[in-house]
Amino acid sequence: MSNEILNSLIKEYEQKKLLAELDLEKRKNDLYKKVPKLKQIEDDLNQFAINTAKNILKNNEASINELEIKASQLKKEKIEILKELNLPTDYLQPFYECKICNDTGYIMNNNYKTEMCNCLKQKLLNYSFNKSNMSNLDKENFNTFNENIFSDEVDLSKYKFNISPRKNIINIKNKCIDFVNNFDNINQKNLLFTGNTGLR
Repeated sequence: MSNEILNSLIKEYEQKKLLAELDLEKRKNDLYKKVPKLKQIEDDLNQFAINTAKNILKNNEASINELEIKASQLKKEKIEILKELNLPTDYLQPFYECKICNDTGYIMNNNYKTEMCNCLKQKLLNYSFNKSNMSNLDKENFNTFNENIFSDEVDLSKYKFNISPRKNIINIKNKCIDFVNNFDNINQKNLLFTGNTGLR
């Protein structure tokens, strides 16, 4: 996978993240106009977070506990207001497409190292899948295989076989099916396709 493809996907993620955050700002502004009390609660919660951080540095446990109690009460009040408005409790949070990486494409693992999120891995896999033309498997598969488009004429000079092209392609199909059915068999040999493509 080239860096060009990965960089293109990262830009796509950055755009998605930005749109989610712009959407949040719009929802907040609209809601705060209707319910100013929510704006006050959000401002208070932000200030509590700042004060809590300061008290942690000062190791002021009593103040920290007091702030946490007040913050918990405000969060409950905020949730109640949102419920009364028939809005989801996470309405004042960004609606990211991926809740795991928040549309960044990367997460922090248990070893505190950055690694690719499964959503980005899946996008890279989908790209490879589409490039390989395997995305057409719903139309191009053994169930839709039609041996009748191949000639049933036996002509050694023309086809270089003592059997007809139709019989030959049926044999090839059966070998492919057998290969797939026995794919886990360590004694199963690989398939090698040679010769011209298409019908002649």
